[in-house]
Amino acid sequence: MLYQRETFIQCPYCGETLDVLVDDSSSPQSYYEDCSVCCAPILFLLTEDEFGELHVDVKRDDE
Repeated sequence: MLYQRETFIQCPYCGETLDVLVDDSSSPQSYYEDCSVCCAPILFLLTEDEFGELHVDVKRDDE
């Protein structure tokens, strides 16, 4: 069963705010997803803190 959570991120390339679904069934994880506005590859980094809270960080492909 997939667990997806809706979250808002800001594209590190064009600056647009995007509404995305992230898989919070397992962490840590990283994956690429293209920006729906500028089509640039965004690196998603999902981590979990000591309280079990999921954190989503996004980076440029060249960072």
